[in-house]
Amino acid sequence: MKFKSLVTHLPDADWHVVSPGRVNLLGEHVDYNQGLVLPAAIERCVMVAAKPRSDRQVVLRALDMGAEARFSLDDLVARVDMGGKPLPRWALYPAGVAWALRNTGFDSQGVEAVYASDLPIGAGLSSSAAVEVAFAVLWQEIGGWELSRMRLAQICQMAENRYVGVNCGLMDQFTCTHGVARHALFFDVRSLEWQPLPLPPDTAIVIADSGLRRHLADSAYNRRRADCEEAVRLLREHLPGINSLRDVSIMDFNQHSSGLPEEIRLRAKHVIEEIERVRQAGLCLARDDANGFGRLMAEGHASLRDLFEVSTPDLDTLVDIAQGLDGCYGARLTGAGFGGCTVNLVDSALAETFADKLKEDYFRKTGRHAEVIISTPARGAYCESLSA
Repeated sequence: MKFKSLVTHLPDADWHVVSPGRVNLLGEHVDYNQGLVLPAAIERCVMVAAKPRSDRQVVLRALDMGAEARFSLDDLVARVDMGGKPLPRWALYPAGVAWALRNTGFDSQGVEAVYASDLPIGAGLSSSAAVEVAFAVLWQEIGGWELSRMRLAQICQMAENRYVGVNCGLMDQFTCTHGVARHALFFDVRSLEWQPLPLPPDTAIVIADSGLRRHLADSAYNRRRADCEEAVRLLREHLPGINSLRDVSIMDFNQHSSGLPEEIRLRAKHVIEEIERVRQAGLCLARDDANGFGRLMAEGHASLRDLFEVSTPDLDTLVDIAQGLDGCYGARLTGAGFGGCTVNLVDSALAETFADKLKEDYFRKTGRHAEVIISTPARGAYCESLSA
């Protein structure tokens, strides 16, 4: 939906917000292990049109769902609407942002907002983070608060962790707030240092949606995080100075991991090796090495499939098909897994042909239609006044 169409549902809107989704090129399931990640914001996004209210109510219309919700800013802890019924899950994200802002010392104003998205929900492209960041940017604009983009991302992460109930790391919200056009983001989740790195020349990002959906709060995502924390606890017997798997070198892990329960060992092995892959991928981007980057993507997918066990047969099929097509440098699942999307680095001159062939072969093998998106990295979320 274009913004001109969106604003017809709220013709007296004062603000327009655009918040991108994200794709992760490398560094999966390492952000909550204080590791290194390499995401990019994408052109698919959440759009919001909003106006202030004089009362303490938030009125939401999610046009994609044909759904409405209304809640009070004075009753956020209860997670209920104005009629006392539990808020629908989609409304927990803006409500959670308002709750997290208040807990950080910033009191939000009542608003009426309509919003729509061309991000597939539950596909691993951070539709939830895009919604959180959209409303955080909106309330910051209304309040005139001096908050850094990193602090804003952390507040949105708090909303998802403690209000929605998904123990995500910071990567998704960081990418939505910090996106740089035509660049991936090399992000150190521990130090919060980051650097935009251009993609290799004449390459495109191609995202393939398997059509399979998952709900992170109801999936094995939180269990994977707990597995990583248990690995740290057990490895401290040999490495007392570690605080996360980020602190464990590959050499130390190989020396001390034999006593770990097998499932815990596999989870930790993925994380430790994936962090090193991100380091190597950053070097590949610095020297425009698309082939080297693609090999690291393939290694990352095999690790997510075999060690972290978050892939699915359909995701594996998409990756297998892609790796056999002309112009593909690398392919892997992206996001938490358990369904969702794959990401491919492709020769831009062959991207359209690649996308068509990927869709055709995926349908032939699975009977499912894959939505395939050709994208370039996009800028981070922004808010524009419509009354200026």
